Amino acid sequence: MKISNIANLPTRFGTFKIQSFSENDKDHLAIFFGDLTGVVNLRVHSECLTGDALGSLKCDCGAQLNAALEYIAKNGGLLIYLRQEGRNIGLFNKVNAYALQDTGLDTVEANHALGFGADERTYEVAEEILRFYGITKVNLLSNNQAKLASLKEVVSRTPLIVGKNKFNEDYFRVKKEQMGHLL
Repeated sequence: MKISNIANLPTRFGTFKIQSFSENDKDHLAIFFGDLTGVVNLRVHSECLTGDALGSLKCDCGAQLNAALEYIAKNGGLLIYLRQEGRNIGLFNKVNAYALQDTGLDTVEANHALGFGADERTYEVAEEILRFYGITKVNLLSNNQAKLASLKEVVSRTPLIVGKNKFNEDYFRVKKEQMGHLL
């Protein structure tokens, strides 16, 4: 894995430090504020171009990213931004899944119709980044039980239930009922 230098990242939430980790043609980010010792507040966020950058209301990704950055700016911690667009099916397939959702399929059904599992994400890179910083205990900012189960450093959890709206009511239902999210 290649690791960049640390740079400053001024944002509307405050000035963070940013570092990139490059592996298998994907560049992941570590965005942090404050001391990374003791129990570290951690958000592991998977890329969502439509939600994070374009403000899509079909999901809660952008709202979760912003809430996590705001929380970390106030309380210190680390946000690991993983390049796993569309639950790791890629942007092209994600747009095709959106089109299937427009015909009435839910997010899981759409992924299955395209030949993918409900969630193709993995968290090994996040584990490597935590080891790089020497982080052994985290307060995970997440609602996703798969992340809780995948990260061995979790000692506590802070929910991030944000971004509900009329366009993603079914999405929240599916996340809770079919994917086991803690909502």
